[in-house]
Amino acid sequence: MTLARHDLLLVRPECWAGVLARAHRAGWQPGAPALQPQARKLVAGWAEQGWPVIVRRLAACETSPLIAVGLPLPPSLGKQRIALEVAPQEVLDSLAGVHLGREIGSLPPRLAPQLGDVLDLAHACGVAPRIFGALLWQHLTGLEYVHGGSDIDLLWPLGEATDRNRLLGGLTAIDETGPARIDGEILLASGRAVNWRELRDGLVAGAEGTVMVKTLEGVRLECLQTLFN
Repeated sequence: MTLARHDLLLVRPECWAGVLARAHRAGWQPGAPALQPQARKLVAGWAEQGWPVIVRRLAACETSPLIAVGLPLPPSLGKQRIALEVAPQEVLDSLAGVHLGREIGSLPPRLAPQLGDVLDLAHACGVAPRIFGALLWQHLTGLEYVHGGSDIDLLWPLGEATDRNRLLGGLTAIDETGPARIDGEILLASGRAVNWRELRDGLVAGAEGTVMVKTLEGVRLECLQTLFN
């Protein structure tokens, strides 16, 4: 099974209790506050609801051969991120990423003009951005994840013909004039990802610099001169 960060996986409902028990035996979120009863109930029924988990990169202390995944609690239940691990045989299916589109009814109306500008930019640059973060989880679960201070989190998969400078310049303009902060990552063909602001700032500073690159295995610095090779 070939996976990348942000992939969405459905866990077999009959395996879910075992997934949670495994996390509990491993220390159940070391250093994190204990889950409140309502949060425990939500997590316990997560797979039965047909909601996915999201593939994440391994933490520095993790060495398990299992698939590292997670799920976030909504802000009303503490906004805690629950780190879990699943075995390949516990995965029922994978879900396609959710592309940003005007048809997504869970997006707040106040964001409509800004999101329209994002879609226009995406069309002009030939890119189909996917949502993640609060927008994604509200869309998938119907629970209230988006609030007044929520960012617009987007994944931008680059193609060979994508005008990177136009995309980064457009994102900067929309970010500066809209009501919400535009956050997210530029996805390279190799599966590596770079925060769009860090990439913009690095390119402005000069190609001799470095930028933080995220992969499923971890985070590392890479030279801008070779990033797109």
